[in-house]
Amino acid sequence: MPTPDQEVLLEAQIDQWRSYLRRRQAIQAVDVAELEDHLREQVAGLIDAGLATDEAFLVAVKRMGDLDTLSREFAREHSERLWKQLVVLPADSGVSRAQARTDAIVAVCLALAAAFLIKVPALFGLSLNDDAGFFARNLSFFVLPLLTGYFVWKRRLDTRTVRWLGVAFVAAAFFANIYPFGPEGHTEALTALHLPIALWLVVGIAYAGGRWSQVAGRMDFIRFSGELFIYYVLIALGGGVLLAFTLQIFMSIGIDIEPFFESWLLPCGAVGAIIIASWLVEAKQSVIENMAPVLTRLFTPLFAAVLIAFLGAMLYTGRAIDIDRDVLIAFDMLLVLVLGLLLYSVSARDPQAPPGAFDVVQIVLVVSALVANAFALWAIAARITEFGFTPNRVAGLGMNVILLVNLAWSALLYIRFQRGRAAFTDLERWQTNYLPVYAVWAAIVVIVFPPLFGYI
Repeated sequence: MPTPDQEVLLEAQIDQWRSYLRRRQAIQAVDVAELEDHLREQVAGLIDAGLATDEAFLVAVKRMGDLDTLSREFAREHSERLWKQLVVLPADSGVSRAQARTDAIVAVCLALAAAFLIKVPALFGLSLNDDAGFFARNLSFFVLPLLTGYFVWKRRLDTRTVRWLGVAFVAAAFFANIYPFGPEGHTEALTALHLPIALWLVVGIAYAGGRWSQVAGRMDFIRFSGELFIYYVLIALGGGVLLAFTLQIFMSIGIDIEPFFESWLLPCGAVGAIIIASWLVEAKQSVIENMAPVLTRLFTPLFAAVLIAFLGAMLYTGRAIDIDRDVLIAFDMLLVLVLGLLLYSVSARDPQAPPGAFDVVQIVLVVSALVANAFALWAIAARITEFGFTPNRVAGLGMNVILLVNLAWSALLYIRFQRGRAAFTDLERWQTNYLPVYAVWAAIVVIVFPPLFGYI
């Protein structure tokens, strides 16, 4: 019989094996469960035969065969899944139709609740046009508590965890609304921008459930976040086309429904779509996971080429970066995009695979982004020295530095992996362990910046 420590080690090894298997795009959850049952039977039999726990696991995995070959076999036999899963629940998905129907009903009800919540302030005389600051600061509270509640229900989280999640939302609502912000103040805009970043970590804890302390659990949340963005953009594009056609056909009979669009359909649809998109990602993960890696491989070399061309042009012309507010935001967005491409390449990559050509492209992208932002940081520092500190400059500088540190260490880990001096899992661990840093900085901006800069 294995000892408790050996059982913990075995479960960790099986969890890593299961995470690897789930990356195989043609294998569904029910297939993973079936293979895991077979693996556990093999391990148990080998342990009974006298092998140590770790030896039994390795031998059992070896007997399971080549997973990449297995994935290709599944793809050939079940290629229709990649199309049918998007709108139809597969009969062998491992989720009963009753449960799937319940999930859909709960998601739709929460989406309707979000649409209702965003209209509640109108009962107190607040409107989107006249009270834009209030809605901007509180936009997160119309949808993120409901989304967190959905995952609390799905993951069956314990009361203690739910209590702490609730405390986080209450504290955030307090700081978002207690300060006497000046009219059209910068600190109010920064609060509206950074509050969702801080609260997204709360959503992540609910999403990962008891696996938040594990690298695999946090990496699953990273995948979910990107997949949610993809689904939300698709829904927004489709909704935009629908709204445009609706507006035109009603105008053809002399009815102007634009005020209804602006005050009801757009705000209610925007918040409700977040819940629906989250439910779709949760229910149809195996399909959308095919999209993110493809987009990553498409845009990584393109962004790398643009950055190299920019650096070459800057060195050739000898022109320095003219930093203003918009340029600072653009460079921060550049780092965010590069980080997103890196994260999705990490989440979709087989950690056991040897370094390849795409890894070199990733390194070129990250290093070129670091060089470009080093010039930008120098220009920002010069501007602060000349004109002094403002809330926007300090917030932008802080986020720039945080992103820069992440990418710099990621580049170092990636280069070490490329040279065979580190494991790819080191990069995964670094990225997932860094997640709270963003939330902490965002919380600092929300709580400390307004009184520090006089609520301007």
